[in-house]
Amino acid sequence: MFFLFFFPALQSNYDYAVTYTSTDVCALRESTVDIHCTYEFPYNNDYSVTTLWFTKGEIDMPVNLKNDADYAGRVEYSCGKVNCTSSSCNGTCTLRIKDLRQTDSAEYKFRFITNIEVGKFSGVPGVMLSVTDQVKVSFPSSTDPTRANMTCRSMCSLAGGFTYIWFRNGQYVEQGIYYKGNISSEDNYACAVKGNKHLHSPLVYAPKTPSVTVSPSGEIEEGNSVTLSCSSDANPAANYTWFKEHEDSVGQSGQNYTITNITSELGGNYYCQPCNAIGRHNSTFLFIDVIEATSSSQTTAVAVGTIGVLLATILLLVFFWLRTKRASRTSGQGGSKDTVEEPFPVPLSDNVSALTIRSAPAVQREPIEDQDDLHYASVHISHSENQEVPRCLAGSCVQSDHTEEVLYSVVNFKRHNAVPE
Repeated sequence: MFFLFFFPALQSNYDYAVTYTSTDVCALRESTVDIHCTYEFPYNNDYSVTTLWFTKGEIDMPVNLKNDADYAGRVEYSCGKVNCTSSSCNGTCTLRIKDLRQTDSAEYKFRFITNIEVGKFSGVPGVMLSVTDQVKVSFPSSTDPTRANMTCRSMCSLAGGFTYIWFRNGQYVEQGIYYKGNISSEDNYACAVKGNKHLHSPLVYAPKTPSVTVSPSGEIEEGNSVTLSCSSDANPAANYTWFKEHEDSVGQSGQNYTITNITSELGGNYYCQPCNAIGRHNSTFLFIDVIEATSSSQTTAVAVGTIGVLLATILLLVFFWLRTKRASRTSGQGGSKDTVEEPFPVPLSDNVSALTIRSAPAVQREPIEDQDDLHYASVHISHSENQEVPRCLAGSCVQSDHTEEVLYSVVNFKRHNAVPE
């Protein structure tokens, strides 16, 4: 399938000329295109002529398309019989290119060579070929706001003369430049040139379910800024409008909606609505939680209070640690105090002079925490009612009228760190 603009172009040099049927040709990818021309040269009784088409090389040294590897097996020349009059000769030639590729888009020129030394001529400029891979659906303005118009056109923007066919969800529905059926936002649509169904236009469809995000997420303090974003797959591309729940549009369009210096009144549910010529689709709600801003004085008070609690906890831990350490040390150094009641090993007579208390020499005395442990023993002395017994303590004797006396003596028990006597 190919398309032509019929504007003949004459390229001449005195009696030599090339005329192209069209200077611009547009065709679909994978289709076949024909490019036509006529040529003329002076009459010669014994003439001969050679023709070729080219896109590469210089005018006087062209590369014949039949010898160009890029076109191998895809080009054909169809040149008619040359007709002559008494003054000139005329011929026609058609270039056919099959299985068109987008790389075939180029300027194509015709060249003929006669048996006359000066009888060589190239038709320059040539014919511009544009190869497109598809047609497209366009949306012209509609007089009915509730209905969209869809038109099928070639990417080359050529005039009519070709039949277009329409598809809904991949199924053929009708033919014509304009789509006449009802358009639903639940369906997708495409068109193609009849006979080239496989080269249909890109699908057009209403926006799919949008996705929405908010940044930053979580609670937003009053006075801060927040940005809402929305995206949706749609063809043609969607336009976005933002709404707050139970309210009209917030007056903001675009995929992103930014609220600066937000207040608690602006908190709540928001949603976006992408729409195009096919339809529209609302997003789910996006909740913005606005909280009261924390003042600097409150922040300072909280920080000070936290530091105070930490310091108090540390001091309390240190106090208990020191107390535990001191108790452990005292337990390791202290001795037990026992009271032992025992009689003297020998009888005591009335002339017992004294009981002395012997203490460690002064040279061995140490501070309180280093002194020897003291153990006490009591001695009960019984005597007759009329017997007087002296009471001696630390070298002194005292008369007593009591019939029974209890004398105390201090006994030193040396610890491991004491100096031996």
